[in-house]
Amino acid sequence: MKKQINIGIVGYKFMGRAHSNAWKKAPLFFDTPSVPVLKVACGRHQESLSEFAENWGWEETETDWQKLVNRPDIDIIDIALPQNLHYEVALAAAKAGKHIFCEKPLSMDSAQAVEMLRACEENGVKHYLNHNYRRTPAVALAKKMIEDGKIGRIFHWRCAYQQDWIVDPSFPLTWQLKKETAKAGPQWDLNSHAVDLAHFLVGDIVSVSSLTTNFIKERPIADETATGSLTGASKGDETGEVTVEDAALMMVRFQNGAIGSFEATRFATGRKNRLTFEIYGSKGSLVFDLERMNELQYYSNEDTKGEHGFRTILATESIHPYAGNWWPAGHIIGYEHAFVHAAVDFLDAIENDSEIKPNFADGLKIIQVLEAGLRSAESGVEQRL
Repeated sequence: MKKQINIGIVGYKFMGRAHSNAWKKAPLFFDTPSVPVLKVACGRHQESLSEFAENWGWEETETDWQKLVNRPDIDIIDIALPQNLHYEVALAAAKAGKHIFCEKPLSMDSAQAVEMLRACEENGVKHYLNHNYRRTPAVALAKKMIEDGKIGRIFHWRCAYQQDWIVDPSFPLTWQLKKETAKAGPQWDLNSHAVDLAHFLVGDIVSVSSLTTNFIKERPIADETATGSLTGASKGDETGEVTVEDAALMMVRFQNGAIGSFEATRFATGRKNRLTFEIYGSKGSLVFDLERMNELQYYSNEDTKGEHGFRTILATESIHPYAGNWWPAGHIIGYEHAFVHAAVDFLDAIENDSEIKPNFADGLKIIQVLEAGLRSAESGVEQRL
């Protein structure tokens, strides 16, 4: 029988559900080196926590995360919390010798990220930052094609992450819209994913020029007991100030000479969770859209004259990264599957004592780019990293 590895999760809403599903599915579809056990779920409100634990099969509940982190029977701490709560939990988990599976963005600033990384390195624990879009088969295929030289030297990166869930001015002032709990708006939440993909596929960013704007400055106070991640209810007529940006634009220079652009907004009416990137190179181009996540668009200069054009690769063949563990070719997978792939890779990294990416070092680099973007938007000056 395979050995068991016990998981304690801190946080039980949107990401708590996504992570729970991943741990449960990982050993069912992949030959994992160990069997993850959903041991303890931790959160502040016992009633809703108990309901979550029962629904997802967590054996126990705990309302004090410090007690959870220090339990000797816990091997992995899964941080599924808002970013303002990552720092303390990650530091304590690392010092307790627990491996850490952490939701993005890593932290509230680069100083916190440096400390979190140092604590993990000093205590020899595995640390993973869940930018799960790297692990969709189509994106992993794009990485392989770039490494194989299919598009040649990269000239351009163009990326947009667009949502519309706060277009309505009556949407309440949830934690995502307050600087003290979110640090920033889509520059932090959405562009963290986009910058990770740019680092993964193109390379390191060395300078940033940015602007941000705010469209709605006051919103109704949220009823936190009724607020989910992307939905909410207000308490009444009282309003509060929105203290983060509603949209952000960045232009960047990469270390390899490529240039790029990023758009991140929650005011793209009609766009629910549209993350697109376009990569243009000397020999070809690649295009991806998360809302069509099984597809990768590829253009090759080496096609026969008169037959050039973008082709659609349906990344569901058994030869495509991760895809062979799911369904027959053409039977598409969804958003939740990339979380499963992350859980599988994390279990492998623990078993083989190998590195998993993106890790906290990658998270630090992302935070530094995002901070540079905020500084540039405030100063109007290009920021060097």
